[in-house]
Amino acid sequence: MMRFAFLGSGSEGNSLLIESQEGTTTTRVLLDCGFGIRETARRLERLGITPDQLDAVLVTHEHGDHVGSAYAFASRHDLPVHTSHGTWLATSHMRGADKADVRVCGADHPLVIGGLHILPYTVPHDAREPLQFVLSDGDARLGVLTDAGMETPYVTARLAGVHALVLECNHDREMLRNSAYPYSLKQRIGGDFGHLANEVAAGILERVAHAGLQRVVAAHLSQQNNTRELATQALASVLGVSSGDILVADQHEGLGWQPVRA
Repeated sequence: MMRFAFLGSGSEGNSLLIESQEGTTTTRVLLDCGFGIRETARRLERLGITPDQLDAVLVTHEHGDHVGSAYAFASRHDLPVHTSHGTWLATSHMRGADKADVRVCGADHPLVIGGLHILPYTVPHDAREPLQFVLSDGDARLGVLTDAGMETPYVTARLAGVHALVLECNHDREMLRNSAYPYSLKQRIGGDFGHLANEVAAGILERVAHAGLQRVVAAHLSQQNNTRELATQALASVLGVSSGDILVADQHEGLGWQPVRA
C-alpha cells in the first residue's frame, strides 16, 4: 500500500511525503525539503509523522523553495539525501551539506529505498540538473511533475500509466501577463524552462490520463498569478469531472494523506 501527503506546496516552500507499507515494513521518503528544520518537523507532526520515522530525502533541484533545509535536516536526523550531480554541485556549500550522506542519482537510473521503487527523470527547468520522480510500491505508481517549463514527449512518457499524479499548475497566463512582476521575471516563469501554466498542465494531463488514474493533485500554485478555481477547472475539464474532484496542495495547509492504489 502506498500513500502521500504534502507538507506544503508553492514558492514559499515545497515538501511531499511518500509512504509505502508492506506487512510490517514501512518506508517513508521526503521529496524536497523547502522549509526550515523546525517547520519541517512541525508540518510532519501535523501528518502524524516524526523525523526519525523517515528513511531518506530526495531533492529535485537547487532552488531554495525545494532544497531549503534538506542537508541540515537530513544531517540532524541521520538521513541520506538523494539528488543529481548537478544539484549537488550547486548546493554543496549549503548548511549541513558537509555532514550529509549525499547519494548521487540520475535520470532514468532507478533506485530502491526500502519498499519504494523510484525512477528519477529530467525536466526542462532553469536549474543545473533538475529531476522529478515516479514512485511505486511495486504495484501502484505515483507520478510527480513540478518545476517544468513545458511539455515534452519524454516527460509524458515517464508519467504514462501512473495511478496518482501531482501536477504543477503554477500560473494562469493572463494573470501572469497582467501582474506587477518585472518583465524579466514574467519571461522566466512563462518560458520553456520556467513553470507550467494551467493550460499546459491540462494538456499533459490529457495525454497521460487513463482509466486507472484515480487522483490528480494541482501543485505549486502561484499565490499571485493563479487561483484554485482556475487551476482545478483547467484539469477537471480534461477529465470531464467537477473541479471538486481535483485536489489542491496548499502552501500553508499542505494536503492530507491520499492513498495510491493500482
